[in-house]
Amino acid sequence: MKFIAVILLVSTFTSGLLVHGFVAPTAHQRASTAVFIGRESNVDLSGNAWKPDSEKMGSTDTGDYFPEGYDRNEVAFTEGMGGSSSVGRGDRGPSIPGLENLGADAIMRGGIEEASEIPPGMEFIMSSVPDDEFTMDVASNSSKGAELLLSVKPMCMGFEDFYAAFTSDSHPSFSVSPVAGRMDRRGGEPTELTVHCSPQGKAGTFVGNLVINLPEDNSKICYKITAVSY
Repeated sequence: MKFIAVILLVSTFTSGLLVHGFVAPTAHQRASTAVFIGRESNVDLSGNAWKPDSEKMGSTDTGDYFPEGYDRNEVAFTEGMGGSSSVGRGDRGPSIPGLENLGADAIMRGGIEEASEIPPGMEFIMSSVPDDEFTMDVASNSSKGAELLLSVKPMCMGFEDFYAAFTSDSHPSFSVSPVAGRMDRRGGEPTELTVHCSPQGKAGTFVGNLVINLPEDNSKICYKITAVSY
């Protein structure tokens, strides 16, 4: 039996039988590997010991200029709030050449126009079930008639133009104002409409169907108004 050992940074031990000049491996074979780092004298494993001269890190973001009258020892709470465009300015707005007086002499062109008249051909059709009903009293011999103030809550998600009128089958003594305008969006200020009834000496019970069209929203608001003339 012979033993062969080879060392090339890796040690291997092999046991076997020598048959005709060759090593015949047996069923048992063991290999071991060992790696050693830092054994040479020229390897420094102490880490990086560099430190700045001041022994601490400081800010290197330093401005290359200061505005006129700037006191670097005084720091007010408003310092830098307006950005670089507002340094030395007591007013608001950007200090861009040509825009110093922005808005002071501006002329508005176009914009959103509010409806003031009912478009030709618009129909006012009462729904089968009104949204609300109101009753008013009026003296038949009154020259001024009587008025009823309606406060219409906005129902649309955005601002909508509205058009108000009584249906063609309503009593002719009814009228409403304004007939057109812009309704606020939902949750905003209500729209006030004034219903006027002038019986012109006639007594009785008059019925008027008021329709408020919202064409942009494809919807409408309907009120049934009953006037008792005595």
